Amino acid sequence: MRNLKLTLGYDGTDFNGWQTQPGYRTVQETLEKVIETIIGQKVYANASGRTDAGVHAVGQVVNFYGDTRLTPEVLVRAINAHLPKDVAVRECVEVPQAFDANKDAIRKLYRYVIHDTPMRSPFLHRYATPSRHKLDAAVMASASRALVGRHDFHSFETEWPNRLTSIRTITHLSVNRVGEYIWIDVEADGFLYNMVRSIAGTLINVGRGFWPEEKVAEILKAEDRKQAGPTALPQGLFLMRVTYENA
Repeated sequence: MRNLKLTLGYDGTDFNGWQTQPGYRTVQETLEKVIETIIGQKVYANASGRTDAGVHAVGQVVNFYGDTRLTPEVLVRAINAHLPKDVAVRECVEVPQAFDANKDAIRKLYRYVIHDTPMRSPFLHRYATPSRHKLDAAVMASASRALVGRHDFHSFETEWPNRLTSIRTITHLSVNRVGEYIWIDVEADGFLYNMVRSIAGTLINVGRGFWPEEKVAEILKAEDRKQAGPTALPQGLFLMRVTYENA
């Protein structure tokens, strides 16, 4: 049995998230069925992490074990030939037997995209969160600095407690603007449920002038989800990259 690592992207709009759920269209089940058709055996697609309904991925990482002689290059072509148009494999490599796409991930980078213009675009509703209010990206960036480092992010976690601890380390957080677009990049050693979307909702409140930038540090210290901003819409969120130490 070979251990094969896939890097894939998908438009999450018409998927009910990553994880297989009876009666729903999911990325995991879609991918597994295609691989099973190609190699003739059942597989389990183990992902670096679950994405929610409507959330997209540019660099989701998956590993699966399969008894196949097909080369990685042939597998990529075969899998993509059978996948629907809203998901595609970018790369396939063989990795050591012990590699685990979820447990071995040391950092993940998410990007949240905002389109702040009074005129709603009919072409962007799948891939960016609209804001009728013009946002101050510089103030958002300044406020976000309070979140960098190792902290208890309970204030930005939905359905607490759903993990053993809500302590995480954000290694990079930036807010940038190009024209009508703002994107928030958050890279960390792990994420809590809806953590990035909660951070985005909080920073949007700061950017529109609803809260002063000092409010973000106060929210973090409070360790109370009710103090933070709303959970921003899923369509603006993209899993961009997963980093591993040796693979």
